[in-house]
Amino acid sequence: MQPEPPLRPDLALQPLDSAGALIFEAEHWLITHRLNSALPGYLMVGARTETPDLSGLSTEALCDLGPLLAKAQTALRGLAARRVYIGRYGHDSGWPVHFHVIPIYPWVEELFWSDARYRALEAFADPSMEPGTDGAELTLFVWREFCERRDPPPIPGPSVAEAISQLRKLKW
Repeated sequence: MQPEPPLRPDLALQPLDSAGALIFEAEHWLITHRLNSALPGYLMVGARTETPDLSGLSTEALCDLGPLLAKAQTALRGLAARRVYIGRYGHDSGWPVHFHVIPIYPWVEELFWSDARYRALEAFADPSMEPGTDGAELTLFVWREFCERRDPPPIPGPSVAEAISQLRKLKW
């Protein structure tokens, strides 16, 4: 799998390339840290087969996917993620099918709630529903603040490099 190209090559995380971001290699899948993410533990689980759709994968690859995503979720809980969102986004051709595994740490939620710009999302909510946020709003927040900003918020806790190191030590 080719990693996602860095949107911000000048991001002062550390120089991550596909080898520097690699966490684990399985027979049908690669787990990497998202290259352009300042959020520690933002993982990508990508097929080793050059197909953009699940329907192009072998039965074996499909059978391996669920347990691998569960292990990724467990690993991020071990890094103190309160929530872990797993999703398939994107529609650009040229990329093998891949999944985003996004850790939401307590401090990420605190940053979200303290940022007045994101309160505008409340205008789209059903007033009869319980107040709060959902995965879509927090995913948007992570993408905008930790993947697209040239100056992401400070990270209270392990750095991206430290998270990669910790995740590599796990038994996948």
